[in-house]
Amino acid sequence: MKEKTYLAVDLGAESGRVMAGRFDGKHVSLHEIHRFSNGPVRLGGTLRWNLIGLWSEIQNGLREAGTQYGASVSSIGVDTWGVDFVLLNRNDEILGQPWNYRDSRTDGMLAKALQRVPRAEIFARTGLQFMQINSLYQLLAMCERDPELVEQATKFLMVPDFFNWCLSGSRVVEFTNATTTQMLNAKTRGWAVDLLRKLEIPTEMFPEI
Repeated sequence: MKEKTYLAVDLGAESGRVMAGRFDGKHVSLHEIHRFSNGPVRLGGTLRWNLIGLWSEIQNGLREAGTQYGASVSSIGVDTWGVDFVLLNRNDEILGQPWNYRDSRTDGMLAKALQRVPRAEIFARTGLQFMQINSLYQLLAMCERDPELVEQATKFLMVPDFFNWCLSGSRVVEFTNATTTQMLNAKTRGWAVDLLRKLEIPTEMFPEI
């Protein structure tokens, strides 16, 4: 068979890379195309992600992959860390500079959530470990700190889903990414809408999983 190339964008909290997997029908070989640094950016006493910079580096890697492998490229996939997300407005513009999960704005948010909804109920819905970095508490912090941004949001995308949208135009959240949010109903595999409403988090922005 004709050799095929499968590209992977692998983003970690400290570095990123674009990889090529080559398959000739019998053997798989892996090749690093482009590697770049990543990390939180301090901005006004907060920790954010430089998504535009990451998108630029991803494009650099894909451009090089295209030069090397051309029409043999069959697919592209993106994988990143969990819990962090991007909000888009009705014009598909990023709302604010996306937050880093290590930012201190979520301090105390877990306790505030438990004042509104019992721990047992949250766990029964989501089945996920309680950590203040989870998307649920990040969104709760945004509702308190930046309510005007949340009100403008028409689409919620996890970080890898944001880059998949940049590449494909598809605005969905992949299931395994959604499992890191503590906003997924573990039984129905849909968004835990009843939980979100009890915490007064708008639900209209959540896309198909």
